[in-house]
Amino acid sequence: MNERILLVEDEEALSLPLADRLRREGYWVQIAADGETGYEQALLGPFDLILLDIMLPRKSGLDVCRDLRQRNITTPILMLTARTQTDDKVLGLRIGADDYLAKPFDQSELLARIEALLRRAVMPNISPETIRQMGSVRVDLRRAEVFRDGQAVPLSAREFQLLRYFLEHPGSLLTREELLRDVWNYSSSTSTRTVDVHVGWLRQKLEDDPSTRN
Repeated sequence: MNERILLVEDEEALSLPLADRLRREGYWVQIAADGETGYEQALLGPFDLILLDIMLPRKSGLDVCRDLRQRNITTPILMLTARTQTDDKVLGLRIGADDYLAKPFDQSELLARIEALLRRAVMPNISPETIRQMGSVRVDLRRAEVFRDGQAVPLSAREFQLLRYFLEHPGSLLTREELLRDVWNYSSSTSTRTVDVHVGWLRQKLEDDPSTRN
């Protein structure tokens, strides 16, 4: 995975355990404890995602978000807000935030939001055919959503990248080395076990009988 996340949060009681959890999930995390520092680090980048608290010392999260967008920084921004800050949530979305999550939040929900934003960020060039239907499985490439028999299927960012790559190469015989190079950006010397594991996870989520070899 190794996506880079900038966490801008002044409460150590939240930022430190959250950063630890994100690192255990495979993300690279950098912490900024105030808005001005977070803004400067975001400009230096590059980051794949910014987690941005609204109430920050030196520079508010709203100002950070607005100024980054004015500097044409398009990194996805997920804003962290207090439950009472309804107006701030709306304003944050209007000035360029991609999503928001109210405190206190469940870490599993935050991880799901992060994965959704990262999936969308890796799709800069989407063909006009954004909906793909394969039997009972429906894939919305623009929204980075997958459904099976009408039910949403949660995929990690890497699983969605892998599925999209398969959709872009229908009927092709793809080697593990190709997948490592084009989906993971790994060298051919890297172990191919990670490909087998992710393909297995995809099959379990999308196929009626994943034990059947096609």
